[in-house]
Amino acid sequence: MDDKITIVEGPPPTFELRGDAWAMGLHESLSFGEIALTRLRTFNGPSLVERCCRSWYHQRPIHLEYRTTEGLTTSAPIVAARFVELEEGHMLLLWIRLDSDEVEAEKRKRGYEDSESED
Repeated sequence: MDDKITIVEGPPPTFELRGDAWAMGLHESLSFGEIALTRLRTFNGPSLVERCCRSWYHQRPIHLEYRTTEGLTTSAPIVAARFVELEEGHMLLLWIRLDSDEVEAEKRKRGYEDSESED
């Protein structure tokens, strides 16, 4: 059984850091981090969501594997998934858990100021 969803082509995914109350309920981890949403175009959204559900049913983690802007392969655990049908095809919505280093990198990418660097 596949324990990952891999982005084969295209740019690295963009992550929206989420402050949703329900998303925070998905964050069961011993490490610090945040839940982020990413949107991916796909040919078969239902089968990818089904793959996630099968993995979770068997109490196994499933990860999103992707390349960073530096070209390095990395992965992050998927904590929720759904798809929506658009005129252009399916869009996969994945909520993933980013660790604190990845969160800081995302914030820098988006231009957020680090409160510690201002002191």
